[in-house]
Amino acid sequence: MIKTDILIIGAGPTGLFAVFEAGLLQLKCHLIDALPQAGGQCSEIYPKKPIYDIPGFPEVLAGDLVDNLMEQIKPFQPGFTLGERAETIEKLEDGSFIVTTNKGTKHHAPIVAIAGGLGSFEPRKPLLENLTKYEDKGVAYIIKDPEVYRDKKVVIAGGGDSALDWSIFLADVAAEVTLVHRRSEFRGALDSVEKVQKLKNEGKINLITPAEIVGLSGSGILESVTIKKNDVEEPISLKVDNFIPLFGLSPKLGPIGDWGLEIEKNAIKVDNTLDYQTNIPGVYAIGDVNTYPGKLKLILCGFHEATLMCQSAYQKIYPDKKYVMKYTTVGGVTGFDGTKKEAPKAVIKAID
Repeated sequence: MIKTDILIIGAGPTGLFAVFEAGLLQLKCHLIDALPQAGGQCSEIYPKKPIYDIPGFPEVLAGDLVDNLMEQIKPFQPGFTLGERAETIEKLEDGSFIVTTNKGTKHHAPIVAIAGGLGSFEPRKPLLENLTKYEDKGVAYIIKDPEVYRDKKVVIAGGGDSALDWSIFLADVAAEVTLVHRRSEFRGALDSVEKVQKLKNEGKINLITPAEIVGLSGSGILESVTIKKNDVEEPISLKVDNFIPLFGLSPKLGPIGDWGLEIEKNAIKVDNTLDYQTNIPGVYAIGDVNTYPGKLKLILCGFHEATLMCQSAYQKIYPDKKYVMKYTTVGGVTGFDGTKKEAPKAVIKAID
């Protein structure tokens, strides 16, 4: 039985930052994640993709953000149960919880914080007859390492931010990038649409719209795709090394959806924005997994929610204690490993 103060389900950026905020309160954390490594989608889906809205970082790669968060929480020595999915929850008479994973690992804590991002998710796949035949043989639904596409001929299908952003990024990596979308209009950020148009005008991206991929072919591995352009009768055959359909993800809460939590549109409702507690006292939901009026699914919002959640958790664990918040610029950071980070104090020296 693994015992901790706060059990965090989900080891993405929000869950990791919660460890830091809990550590400042001298609360221990343990994290469960179905993925084999910490970082959530930032590590699994787009580690090499830049993020632009993290305070203090004009630009930071998703993977680097995770590395920095892991370094930040190192003094607080969190525990990890990785590669296992939180399956069941049991509330004990004293109000604490036992959470058991799909592999039977039991965790006991007075506080459970669900920071599962979008939950478990699967890519939305195009309806192509022989699509599965070429999966991992030229067809991929997630770009983990852009270097895989170095000097390759790549076709991307989709009209959202992911398709636009990766087309822009791979323009400097792949030998040839072709973006195919079934409409002439895109639903991504205007800045990204303008960048794609500029790259097209410069001959760095092939843009085919309105059109759809209607066929895949190749002997053992993907060798070409067939494109049907709406205003052209004859389909176009294009030689390629890789086809990447980016039509988004289908999020699912998984077993957490059966825990008796109040669910709204595949997200967990929280009672208020004071502490992001759910309808089950002692169980919180922070980050993209929760919903409330005015909710924004941003990493920085998850950081804010994690901070308030930890304050509330402290009061639940120690109802008779009053925590006086101290700024880290004043109190520094004291780790469970005996380390102490603090600003150097000014030396006052008398003048003779």
